[in-house]
Amino acid sequence: MKKKWIAGVTAAAVLMTLGLSGCGSSSKPAPTASAGDKVVIKVAYENNVGEPLDLGAKEWVRLAKEKTNGKLEIQLFPSSQLGTKVDLIQQMMTGANVITIADASFLMDYVPDIGILSGPYLADNYDQLFKLTKSDWFKEQTTKLEAKGLHIVTTNWVYGTRDIVAKKPITKPSDMAGMKIRVPSNQLFVETIKAMGGTATPMPWGEVYTALTQGVVDGAENPIPVLYGSKMYESAKFLSMTGHIDMISQWIAGQKFWETLPADIQKALVESGEEAGIFTNKQIATAEKDATDKMKAAGVTIVTADKQAFREAVKPVYEKFPKWTPGLYDTVQKIMKS
Repeated sequence: MKKKWIAGVTAAAVLMTLGLSGCGSSSKPAPTASAGDKVVIKVAYENNVGEPLDLGAKEWVRLAKEKTNGKLEIQLFPSSQLGTKVDLIQQMMTGANVITIADASFLMDYVPDIGILSGPYLADNYDQLFKLTKSDWFKEQTTKLEAKGLHIVTTNWVYGTRDIVAKKPITKPSDMAGMKIRVPSNQLFVETIKAMGGTATPMPWGEVYTALTQGVVDGAENPIPVLYGSKMYESAKFLSMTGHIDMISQWIAGQKFWETLPADIQKALVESGEEAGIFTNKQIATAEKDATDKMKAAGVTIVTADKQAFREAVKPVYEKFPKWTPGLYDTVQKIMKS
């Protein structure tokens, strides 16, 4: 894990205005709820109970209730209870009352350039990624996303550094030859694993445990607390520390649904979501160490990977997306490092 980002993330999150500016972005003003009205919102995600993201979601529930004196109730649906991420995004597009967590690699299906946020070895630390999400460039992407029907509620949540758990050790790209690695169902992750030397196998996260057990895939990549929480180590005894993506997440709602929410509920939802993000981010480093220790105790071998070799291997990924604006990589690098 990066050592310097927690303080920076906390300070950055307090300053974020993305969600709040989005409250007024609709072409018509949001309705104002009368006193006593109660708003119930479903928040669904693939992660399991007890993972850092789940703990953060529970904090979001508490804060939202506190800020609105019980007027806003968030109902949580972990472990893919309401369907896969792709299913949920499709539901959002039709106006469903649901918020889910997604990273930019999913959102690039609607606004291509935003996908670079989830690119491999893109940033040196999380501070740089959050600097990017506060930039005019990112505001432009969110405006385009709203026009496509999706609204970013908050984007200051660290998801974690993604590593690979597999049935054999991985230290360099050639070690991945012939290995089937589960990836999320989007092209950016497919191209990343291909460039790293493996065979990308897209599937919903809820199906991965069985796929590993039955040998459908040889490994899976995700942050360590997610890999541990889903018990992937029971079938795959090598944790290779590739650190190929430092992931931040966006909680998203459908724009149609967002516009039905009263202005005070929008404001409370954004503010409580960002505060819950700060809470979650503080848990990540501790959770990663704890999960690593528990996996070691369960017989998992921790493997040090040659990150520089993988960093070189994935450079061509940034040339694989013709819909990206020419020079996009250089543009975001300049923003992050200015």
